[in-house]
Amino acid sequence: MFNKKISEKELDVKKLNDVISMTKKILSIAYIFIVIAGVYAATLIFKEWKIGNFLFNLLRIVSPFFIGLVVAWLLDPVVKFLKNHKIQRTLATVLVYIVLMIILVLIISSLMPLLSDQINEIVKSIPNILTKVQDWINDLFAKVGSIDGIDINNIKNNLFTKLETYGSELTSSLPDLTVKFVSSFFSGLGSLIVGFIIGFYLLISFENINDAIITFVPSKSRDDFRGLTNEVNTSLRKYVQGTLICATSVFVLSTIGFAIAGLKAPILFGLFCGVTNIIPYVGPYIGGAPAVLVGFSQEPIVGIIALISIIIAQFLESNILNPVVMSKTMKLHPVTIILGLLVFGHFWGMIGMLLATPIIAVLKSIILFLDDKYDIISFN
Repeated sequence: MFNKKISEKELDVKKLNDVISMTKKILSIAYIFIVIAGVYAATLIFKEWKIGNFLFNLLRIVSPFFIGLVVAWLLDPVVKFLKNHKIQRTLATVLVYIVLMIILVLIISSLMPLLSDQINEIVKSIPNILTKVQDWINDLFAKVGSIDGIDINNIKNNLFTKLETYGSELTSSLPDLTVKFVSSFFSGLGSLIVGFIIGFYLLISFENINDAIITFVPSKSRDDFRGLTNEVNTSLRKYVQGTLICATSVFVLSTIGFAIAGLKAPILFGLFCGVTNIIPYVGPYIGGAPAVLVGFSQEPIVGIIALISIIIAQFLESNILNPVVMSKTMKLHPVTIILGLLVFGHFWGMIGMLLATPIIAVLKSIILFLDDKYDIISFN
């Protein structure tokens, strides 16, 4: 009789554990939905109260500080390396900055004149490109012929009208676009110069910045905070460095391929391919489409070789360079990255797509750290 009561109690404990486990899973799911609802509510508040515009203007004003912070953050490992070889940190910072400035001056002085000439070349060839596109569309509709129930001529005329409107608008707005581009360039250049100056002073005492931030964290949590920042710092820096190496490689490979193909403005299109390559998955298509379109508007063989160049560059980057350079960095599921690109791209355009992956990866590191520490969303 006594043993029977014990077995019943054990059975009750097992059921109780099952109920607790199920409740824990339900709370975890509820927690996820609460976070999603909170993000959605915050988005609506930002939109209705126009907080985003205020923050954007504020960030634009203080952008030199953030530029300097990023520069100091990226160069800190090099300065630490020199310091470990018994070079004073201030002297190491000066040496690193001198080398950086020499590299930037060489790149700008060699690329800017070429880019300027190639932009002018593309602008002058816009009418010819539009004419070639119209001829291609005309030939395509001529081959298709007539389709029952579809007014082919009306569709063709609408396409021609849109192309002519686009061409005339682009030509008429070029002077204004040039003035805006020049003013934005010099404004951005001024912010960049101030940012580099701020970065120099931050880099001299960059070791103390993290310690200063930690003083605002409660004493019992400082070790955890230091571990979290070190983990995020390391993975994020590796990601940024790897991304820059891959983007530069795509730029060089694409430019060489476009030059061999005889494409107009190969450096300009190669640079565009390199920059858009930072965007995961969709970046290569965004960067390669204009080059291929312009190539086919010149000659079919130019477009084909340009397309082959892009495929080869992406193959080498995806299968050889990317696995070597980006190994053991931020591991994100492709669906997570694509959703992040859609959300960030919707709200912040191209800049949002560029920043989506590192921001999501940092958030993932923080969430995993909190889950490991406090068992917030574990399903085990």
